[in-house]
Amino acid sequence: MEVTIEDISTVKKILHIEVPNDMVVQEINNAYETLKKTAKLKGFRQGKIPRSVLERYFKKDVYADVSNKLLKDSFIDVIREKGLKIVGDPKINPPQFDEKSPYKYEATIEIKPEISNIDFTGINLKKNMYPIGEKEVDAQLKMLQKKLSQLKTIEEARPTANGDYALITYEGFKDGKPFEETPKTENYTMKIGLGNFTKDFDAQLIEMKPGEKKEIKIHFPDDYFNPKLANLDIVFDVTLNEIREEILPEINGEFAKNFGEFNTLEELKNKIKENLAQGYEKRVEQELNEQIFTDLISKTQFEVPGVLIEHELENIISDAERSFAYHNTSLEDMGLTREKLSEKYLDVAEKQVKRHLILDKIIEQENLSLKDEDLDEGFKKMAEDLQQPVNEIKEFYNQHAERLNYFKHTLLEKSTIRLIISNSNIENVEPVLETDK
Repeated sequence: MEVTIEDISTVKKILHIEVPNDMVVQEINNAYETLKKTAKLKGFRQGKIPRSVLERYFKKDVYADVSNKLLKDSFIDVIREKGLKIVGDPKINPPQFDEKSPYKYEATIEIKPEISNIDFTGINLKKNMYPIGEKEVDAQLKMLQKKLSQLKTIEEARPTANGDYALITYEGFKDGKPFEETPKTENYTMKIGLGNFTKDFDAQLIEMKPGEKKEIKIHFPDDYFNPKLANLDIVFDVTLNEIREEILPEINGEFAKNFGEFNTLEELKNKIKENLAQGYEKRVEQELNEQIFTDLISKTQFEVPGVLIEHELENIISDAERSFAYHNTSLEDMGLTREKLSEKYLDVAEKQVKRHLILDKIIEQENLSLKDEDLDEGFKKMAEDLQQPVNEIKEFYNQHAERLNYFKHTLLEKSTIRLIISNSNIENVEPVLETDK
């Protein structure tokens, strides 16, 4: 068998494969010998049908089977012989089969890039030390307080002011006609000043009195979050039904009992601290990971197979579609398409692939493997997150080998990142909060 490899790039190759005619003939002979043992034709005993008769009835099927076998066997042999670490599916155009000629075809493949050994030691990392004090706990308590707030109608005869909650009935018109994106909506509650529609809409609500009707003209900007309203002029017929104020509950022991198992305010505060600690731990982990891969990607040069980027991009877009579906909407509803998302997240997908390839290289060069206790710990953590019995989690993965292998590799990657962090120079720093910028 003759093979030549044409380099399109460091990761993309075209294999020119030629199976000699004598091997083609041998495979045809083998196919007819096998067929002869099983074929059934009226007027002939099984196993005694002449080759010429088999050719007359089954030639097309035999040639198709032989062609498929030659293609599969020769391709696998070449990949194994040349030690090619192929990724994705090859692109092959099967040749026209001719029993009197060599079997020649081309296969376009992509392979894992050859990456030099990576020095992952001594990376300088900054670790944000997020505070968990009374200030942070109070902020969380106020958020919970907001959830239990109630709106009460203001009896005082006065016009609306910024910060009031307005109960309105409205309908939007485009060119004097009802518009489907702004249908008539009764008793809609909105806080004046938040800009639920636009800031201009809120401004024109101010000084209205309960029972008053008003025409509010709005021009929606080009970048409006609902693309179906962007750059449109809409006239709203608005009726102010009531003015309401927000009543917040007092933060005390009774308040704490609204959130489940807590009997005292102190118990609720302790749980808030615990949740904050867990949240900050995950945030710090993500921040350190970003710094690690920014450093490693910048000093590790290699070409990325397009098929891996396409696969990662498809995962990102599919996740977005599932998220939209969960919230009863879709890409189209948001004025998006798969093409737009592909363009937006192409760089993200490429970076994700680079991260996985870098980790694979470190795993290989350091001869790392997953320990049984690491796998058990991974199952326990997943069981806690999903609130499912750990035995059910194990049983599920043991029945799905492909998912189990993916899960194991994910755990091995996390273990590798911990190795990198343990060999890094970490400086503890105070986080720069949004209010500090």
